[in-house]
Amino acid sequence: MSKVQIEEIFDQLSQLKVAVVGDVMLDTYWWGKVERISPEAPVPVVAVSHREQRIGGAGNVALNVRALGATLHVLSVLGEDDDAMQLQQLFTLHNIESAYLVRSGQRVTTNKIRIISRNQQMMRLDAEITRDIDEAEEKALISAFQKYVDEVQPQLVILEDYNKGVLTAHVIEAILTICREKGILTAVDPKRKNFFAYQHADIFKPNLQEAREALNLLQVEVSENSLSRIHEALHQRLQHRVSFITLSEKGVFYQSGNVKALIPTHVRNIADVSGAGDTVIAVASLIYCITRNVHLMADIANIAGGLVCEEVGTVAINRDKLLAECHRLL
Repeated sequence: MSKVQIEEIFDQLSQLKVAVVGDVMLDTYWWGKVERISPEAPVPVVAVSHREQRIGGAGNVALNVRALGATLHVLSVLGEDDDAMQLQQLFTLHNIESAYLVRSGQRVTTNKIRIISRNQQMMRLDAEITRDIDEAEEKALISAFQKYVDEVQPQLVILEDYNKGVLTAHVIEAILTICREKGILTAVDPKRKNFFAYQHADIFKPNLQEAREALNLLQVEVSENSLSRIHEALHQRLQHRVSFITLSEKGVFYQSGNVKALIPTHVRNIADVSGAGDTVIAVASLIYCITRNVHLMADIANIAGGLVCEEVGTVAINRDKLLAECHRLL
């Protein structure tokens, strides 16, 4: 593929209107030094010197989509609390639209607080409710999604499940039904609880471990034939269009109909794998939405996943770096 063709594809990303639906959360970081043990209990005292809040969970997928230039709305159910207000401020800061978010007094906004000293995590505190949203909250979220679709008319919806209770089986079915009726492309990053609820999705992106556990497979050889058998087993249950299975350091596998390939990862200096899956689903969905080319989708997403692993911490993809790597590698 020529440089001009790749650049044309990247230029078209800014024309896309996309929604990310799922479990958004707040990531809070407290950094400090440990210089003594508490006199009250045998635990270290962390003298906090710096605090930072970031968008996490499905919100990190949203950050990646926005980093590539698409217009982005995020839909989820948040609590009526200060953490929800902080998240909405962060969405505004990053040019992510949040007008269709649902607020509920029956839930708290997920906030994961990490206490770090000398680049080592000392403790993590999770403030969250992980039970499924109730019937009234489901109705409010589906109604907000229907309103979003009617008013914005998106081309792509990404469902990002972190098992925090927003994507219930009923919500999943309703959203996928609306998307099929409107001809909207759907991409799914599933979790175990509702793994087989994503009937007729366009792109289904589990990692290998998630697919193996869902199909009750003890061990899977990383080969095109064995991964193709996983695709067939998934397709029998889901009737989806594309299987896109991430294989960690071994790359990615895709299959759509009889078109399939195992694409090895490019050699990288890996610093941190956090958030790589979020980057992969975002990039893959956008590229496929523009091109409908499943091999190009997998190629570029594979490059993107490797790039973010070179950075410490969870970071969104850098559009210019990704474009430069595509010029170099494709």
